[in-house]
Amino acid sequence: MDKKSFKGYLYLLPSMIIMFCFTIYPLVRAIIMSFLGNYSIINGSYSSIGIENYKALFADPDFAMSLKNTTIYVICVVPASIFLSLIIAVLINSCKKTKALFQTIYFLPYVTSVIAIGIVWRWMFNSNYGLINFMLGLVGISPIQWLNLPQYAMPALIIFAIWKSMAFNILIFLAGLQTIPEDLYRAARIDSTPKLRVFTRITVPQLAPMIVYSSVIGMIGAFKVYNEVFSLFQGKAGPANKAMTIVYYIYDKFYNSYKYGVAAAGSVVLFVIILIFTRIQLRVTGGNKK
Repeated sequence: MDKKSFKGYLYLLPSMIIMFCFTIYPLVRAIIMSFLGNYSIINGSYSSIGIENYKALFADPDFAMSLKNTTIYVICVVPASIFLSLIIAVLINSCKKTKALFQTIYFLPYVTSVIAIGIVWRWMFNSNYGLINFMLGLVGISPIQWLNLPQYAMPALIIFAIWKSMAFNILIFLAGLQTIPEDLYRAARIDSTPKLRVFTRITVPQLAPMIVYSSVIGMIGAFKVYNEVFSLFQGKAGPANKAMTIVYYIYDKFYNSYKYGVAAAGSVVLFVIILIFTRIQLRVTGGNKK
Protein backbone atom coordinates (compact mmCIF):
# COMPACT_ATOMS: atom_id res chain seq x y z
CA MET A 1 0.00 0.00 0.00
CA ASP A 2 1.47 3.34 -1.03
CA LYS A 3 1.52 6.44 1.13
CA LYS A 4 -1.37 8.10 -0.73
CA SER A 5 -3.68 5.11 -0.25
CA PHE A 6 -2.71 4.85 3.41
CA LYS A 7 -3.65 8.50 3.98
CA GLY A 8 -6.98 7.90 2.25
CA TYR A 9 -7.82 4.99 4.54
CA LEU A 10 -6.68 7.05 7.51
CA TYR A 11 -9.18 9.78 6.62
CA LEU A 12 -11.92 7.14 6.32
CA LEU A 13 -11.08 5.53 9.66
CA PRO A 14 -13.26 7.81 11.89
CA SER A 15 -16.31 7.25 9.67
CA MET A 16 -15.65 3.52 9.54
CA ILE A 17 -15.38 3.35 13.33
CA ILE A 18 -18.67 5.24 13.74
CA MET A 19 -20.38 2.99 11.16
CA PHE A 20 -19.11 -0.13 12.90
CA CYS A 21 -20.18 1.04 16.37
CA PHE A 22 -23.62 2.36 15.45
CA THR A 23 -24.61 0.25 12.42
CA ILE A 24 -22.73 -3.00 11.93
CA TYR A 25 -22.29 -4.03 15.58
CA PRO A 26 -25.95 -3.34 16.58
CA LEU A 27 -27.16 -5.27 13.52
CA VAL A 28 -25.00 -8.29 14.34
CA ARG A 29 -26.00 -8.06 18.02
CA ALA A 30 -29.70 -7.96 17.10
CA ILE A 31 -29.35 -11.01 14.83
CA ILE A 32 -27.63 -12.98 17.60
CA MET A 33 -30.15 -11.81 20.21
CA SER A 34 -33.07 -12.88 18.02
CA PHE A 35 -32.02 -16.53 18.38
CA LEU A 36 -31.66 -16.45 22.17
CA GLY A 37 -34.71 -17.55 24.15
CA ASN A 38 -35.67 -15.56 27.27
CA TYR A 39 -32.66 -13.33 26.79
CA SER A 40 -31.87 -10.91 29.63
CA ILE A 41 -30.22 -7.65 28.66
CA ILE A 42 -29.14 -7.16 32.29
CA ASN A 43 -26.78 -10.11 32.66
CA GLY A 44 -26.79 -11.56 29.14
CA SER A 45 -28.36 -14.86 30.22
CA TYR A 46 -30.65 -16.94 28.01
CA SER A 47 -32.47 -20.25 28.29
CA SER A 48 -32.14 -21.64 24.78
CA ILE A 49 -30.86 -21.10 21.26
CA GLY A 50 -33.27 -21.45 18.36
CA ILE A 51 -36.10 -19.84 16.47
CA GLU A 52 -38.57 -19.60 19.36
CA ASN A 53 -38.55 -15.80 19.15
CA TYR A 54 -39.48 -15.91 15.47
CA LYS A 55 -42.27 -18.40 16.18
CA ALA A 56 -43.63 -16.11 18.90
CA LEU A 57 -43.28 -13.11 16.59
CA PHE A 58 -45.26 -14.55 13.70
CA ALA A 59 -47.88 -16.02 16.06
CA ASP A 60 -48.50 -12.63 17.67
CA PRO A 61 -51.62 -10.92 16.22
CA ASP A 62 -50.18 -7.54 17.19
CA PHE A 63 -47.21 -8.13 14.88
CA ALA A 64 -49.55 -9.12 12.05
CA MET A 65 -51.51 -5.92 12.58
CA SER A 66 -48.33 -3.83 12.72
CA LEU A 67 -47.10 -5.41 9.49
CA LYS A 68 -50.44 -4.70 7.81
CA ASN A 69 -50.50 -1.09 9.06
CA THR A 70 -46.92 -0.46 7.98
CA THR A 71 -47.61 -1.85 4.50
CA ILE A 72 -50.69 0.36 4.12
CA TYR A 73 -48.68 3.32 5.40
CA VAL A 74 -45.89 2.77 2.86
CA ILE A 75 -48.28 2.26 -0.06
CA CYS A 76 -50.25 5.42 0.76
CA VAL A 77 -47.59 7.83 2.01
CA VAL A 78 -44.66 7.35 -0.37
CA PRO A 79 -46.43 7.71 -3.78
CA ALA A 80 -48.69 10.52 -2.54
CA SER A 81 -45.77 12.42 -1.03
CA ILE A 82 -43.65 12.04 -4.20
CA PHE A 83 -46.50 13.18 -6.47
CA LEU A 84 -47.56 16.18 -4.38
CA SER A 85 -43.96 17.21 -3.74
CA LEU A 86 -43.19 17.15 -7.46
CA ILE A 87 -46.20 19.31 -8.29
CA ILE A 88 -45.43 21.82 -5.53
CA ALA A 89 -41.74 21.95 -6.49
CA VAL A 90 -42.63 22.78 -10.09
CA LEU A 91 -45.05 25.50 -8.95
CA ILE A 92 -42.47 27.00 -6.56
CA ASN A 93 -39.81 26.92 -9.26
CA SER A 94 -42.09 28.90 -11.58
CA CYS A 95 -42.44 31.68 -8.98
CA LYS A 96 -39.13 33.41 -9.59
CA LYS A 97 -39.63 36.34 -7.20
CA THR A 98 -41.03 34.42 -4.24
CA LYS A 99 -39.21 31.11 -4.75
CA ALA A 100 -36.83 31.61 -1.82
CA LEU A 101 -39.73 32.45 0.51
CA PHE A 102 -41.73 29.36 -0.46
CA GLN A 103 -38.63 27.17 -0.21
CA THR A 104 -38.18 28.29 3.39
CA ILE A 105 -41.85 27.81 4.25
CA TYR A 106 -42.05 24.29 2.85
CA PHE A 107 -38.72 23.22 4.34
CA LEU A 108 -39.61 24.29 7.89
CA PRO A 109 -41.40 21.00 8.76
CA TYR A 110 -38.19 19.09 7.98
CA VAL A 111 -36.15 20.97 10.59
CA THR A 112 -38.94 21.29 13.17
CA SER A 113 -39.32 18.82 16.04
CA VAL A 114 -41.76 16.02 15.29
CA ILE A 115 -43.21 16.39 18.79
CA ALA A 116 -43.96 20.07 18.15
CA ILE A 117 -45.53 19.26 14.79
CA GLY A 118 -47.56 16.49 16.43
CA ILE A 119 -49.03 18.97 18.92
CA VAL A 120 -50.17 21.19 16.06
CA TRP A 121 -51.70 18.29 14.17
CA ARG A 122 -53.49 17.01 17.27
CA TRP A 123 -55.17 20.42 17.41
CA MET A 124 -55.99 20.22 13.70
CA PHE A 125 -57.51 16.75 14.15
CA ASN A 126 -59.46 17.72 17.28
CA SER A 127 -63.06 16.58 16.91
CA ASN A 128 -64.53 19.69 18.58
CA TYR A 129 -62.51 22.66 17.36
CA GLY A 130 -59.98 21.21 14.91
CA LEU A 131 -59.24 22.95 11.63
CA ILE A 132 -59.81 19.84 9.53
CA ASN A 133 -63.31 19.21 10.90
CA PHE A 134 -64.07 22.91 10.48
CA MET A 135 -63.15 22.70 6.79
CA LEU A 136 -65.18 19.50 6.39
CA GLY A 137 -68.13 21.24 8.02
CA LEU A 138 -68.05 23.90 5.31
CA VAL A 139 -69.04 21.23 2.78
CA GLY A 140 -71.64 19.61 5.04
CA ILE A 141 -69.57 16.75 6.48
CA SER A 142 -70.15 15.93 10.15
CA PRO A 143 -67.21 16.13 12.59
CA ILE A 144 -64.95 13.07 12.57
CA GLN A 145 -63.37 11.59 15.69
CA TRP A 146 -59.95 11.38 14.05
CA LEU A 147 -57.90 10.55 17.13
CA ASN A 148 -60.55 8.75 19.19
CA LEU A 149 -62.07 6.12 16.90
CA PRO A 150 -59.96 3.12 15.77
CA GLN A 151 -61.10 3.26 12.13
CA TYR A 152 -59.72 6.79 11.68
CA ALA A 153 -56.33 6.22 13.34
CA MET A 154 -54.49 5.15 10.18
CA PRO A 155 -56.08 7.78 7.90
CA ALA A 156 -55.08 10.50 10.38
CA LEU A 157 -51.53 9.14 10.59
CA ILE A 158 -51.24 8.92 6.80
CA ILE A 159 -52.45 12.50 6.27
CA PHE A 160 -50.00 13.76 8.88
CA ALA A 161 -47.11 11.75 7.40
CA ILE A 162 -47.75 12.86 3.81
CA TRP A 163 -47.60 16.51 4.85
CA LYS A 164 -44.46 16.01 6.93
CA SER A 165 -42.54 13.98 4.34
CA MET A 166 -43.11 16.47 1.52
CA ALA A 167 -40.55 18.98 2.84
CA PHE A 168 -37.49 16.87 2.05
CA ASN A 169 -38.84 15.76 -1.33
CA ILE A 170 -39.65 19.32 -2.38
CA LEU A 171 -36.10 20.40 -1.61
CA ILE A 172 -34.65 17.51 -3.64
CA PHE A 173 -36.91 18.21 -6.62
CA LEU A 174 -36.19 21.95 -6.52
CA ALA A 175 -32.47 21.19 -6.65
CA GLY A 176 -33.09 18.85 -9.58
CA LEU A 177 -35.13 21.45 -11.46
CA GLN A 178 -32.14 23.79 -11.41
CA THR A 179 -30.10 21.23 -13.36
CA ILE A 180 -32.55 20.88 -16.26
CA PRO A 181 -31.17 22.72 -19.33
CA GLU A 182 -33.24 25.78 -20.16
CA ASP A 183 -32.81 24.97 -23.86
CA LEU A 184 -35.27 22.09 -23.49
CA TYR A 185 -38.01 24.38 -22.21
CA ARG A 186 -37.15 27.05 -24.77
CA ALA A 187 -37.52 24.54 -27.59
CA ALA A 188 -40.86 23.40 -26.14
CA ARG A 189 -42.12 26.99 -26.04
CA ILE A 190 -41.08 27.54 -29.66
CA ASP A 191 -43.04 24.43 -30.65
CA SER A 192 -46.04 25.60 -28.57
CA THR A 193 -45.96 22.36 -26.60
CA PRO A 194 -48.76 22.09 -24.00
CA LYS A 195 -47.60 22.51 -20.40
CA LEU A 196 -48.80 19.06 -19.39
CA ARG A 197 -46.79 17.50 -22.19
CA VAL A 198 -43.73 19.54 -21.16
CA PHE A 199 -44.14 18.25 -17.63
CA THR A 200 -44.48 14.59 -18.64
CA ARG A 201 -41.92 14.57 -21.46
CA ILE A 202 -39.24 16.93 -20.13
CA THR A 203 -39.55 17.61 -16.40
CA VAL A 204 -40.36 14.11 -15.15
CA PRO A 205 -37.73 12.26 -17.25
CA GLN A 206 -35.06 14.79 -16.29
CA LEU A 207 -35.95 14.38 -12.62
CA ALA A 208 -36.05 10.57 -12.81
CA PRO A 209 -32.86 10.06 -10.72
CA MET A 210 -34.22 12.37 -8.00
CA ILE A 211 -37.61 10.63 -8.08
CA VAL A 212 -35.95 7.23 -7.68
CA TYR A 213 -33.76 8.53 -4.86
CA SER A 214 -36.68 10.15 -3.03
CA SER A 215 -38.88 7.09 -3.43
CA VAL A 216 -36.20 4.74 -2.07
CA ILE A 217 -35.35 7.00 0.87
CA GLY A 218 -39.06 7.63 1.47
CA MET A 219 -39.88 3.93 1.45
CA ILE A 220 -37.09 3.11 3.90
CA GLY A 221 -38.25 5.92 6.19
CA ALA A 222 -41.89 4.85 5.90
CA PHE A 223 -41.09 1.28 6.96
CA LYS A 224 -39.30 2.69 10.01
CA VAL A 225 -42.10 5.08 11.01
CA TYR A 226 -42.30 5.64 14.75
CA ASN A 227 -41.95 9.34 15.64
CA GLU A 228 -45.13 10.27 13.79
CA VAL A 229 -47.14 7.64 15.69
CA PHE A 230 -45.64 8.64 19.03
CA SER A 231 -46.21 12.37 18.56
CA LEU A 232 -49.69 12.22 17.03
CA PHE A 233 -51.15 9.79 19.58
CA GLN A 234 -49.20 11.03 22.62
CA GLY A 235 -46.96 8.01 23.08
CA LYS A 236 -49.59 5.42 22.20
CA ALA A 237 -50.28 3.47 19.01
CA GLY A 238 -53.65 5.07 18.46
CA PRO A 239 -57.04 3.98 19.85
CA ALA A 240 -57.05 0.20 20.43
CA ASN A 241 -53.49 0.13 18.99
CA LYS A 242 -54.94 0.49 15.49
CA ALA A 243 -52.01 2.67 14.39
CA MET A 244 -49.32 0.26 15.58
CA THR A 245 -46.41 -0.03 13.14
CA ILE A 246 -43.50 -2.48 13.09
CA VAL A 247 -41.06 -0.11 14.77
CA TYR A 248 -43.61 0.78 17.44
CA TYR A 249 -44.18 -2.95 17.99
CA ILE A 250 -40.43 -3.48 18.43
CA TYR A 251 -40.28 -0.55 20.87
CA ASP A 252 -43.23 -1.90 22.85
CA LYS A 253 -41.77 -5.40 23.12
CA PHE A 254 -38.35 -4.12 24.16
CA TYR A 255 -39.18 -1.33 26.60
CA ASN A 256 -42.64 -2.26 27.88
CA SER A 257 -42.88 -6.06 27.68
CA TYR A 258 -39.15 -6.73 28.18
CA LYS A 259 -39.24 -9.42 25.49
CA TYR A 260 -35.83 -8.57 24.10
CA GLY A 261 -35.52 -11.62 21.88
CA VAL A 262 -38.88 -11.02 20.21
CA ALA A 263 -38.02 -7.35 19.71
CA ALA A 264 -34.70 -8.34 18.13
CA ALA A 265 -36.47 -10.84 15.86
CA GLY A 266 -38.86 -8.10 14.79
CA SER A 267 -35.97 -5.78 13.94
CA VAL A 268 -34.30 -8.50 11.86
CA VAL A 269 -37.54 -9.15 9.97
CA LEU A 270 -37.91 -5.41 9.35
CA PHE A 271 -34.32 -5.24 8.06
CA VAL A 272 -34.97 -8.10 5.63
CA ILE A 273 -38.24 -6.53 4.43
CA ILE A 274 -36.57 -3.17 3.76
CA LEU A 275 -33.66 -4.87 2.00
CA ILE A 276 -35.95 -6.89 -0.28
CA PHE A 277 -38.25 -3.99 -1.13
CA THR A 278 -35.32 -1.67 -1.80
CA ARG A 279 -33.73 -4.14 -4.21
CA ILE A 280 -37.05 -4.72 -5.99
CA GLN A 281 -37.69 -0.99 -6.24
CA LEU A 282 -34.23 -0.27 -7.63
CA ARG A 283 -34.53 -3.08 -10.15
CA VAL A 284 -38.00 -2.02 -11.32
CA THR A 285 -37.08 1.65 -11.65
CA GLY A 286 -33.64 0.96 -13.06
CA GLY A 287 -32.12 2.96 -10.20
CA ASN A 288 -29.22 0.55 -9.94
CA LYS A 289 -28.04 1.73 -13.35
CA LYS A 290 -28.06 5.42 -12.50
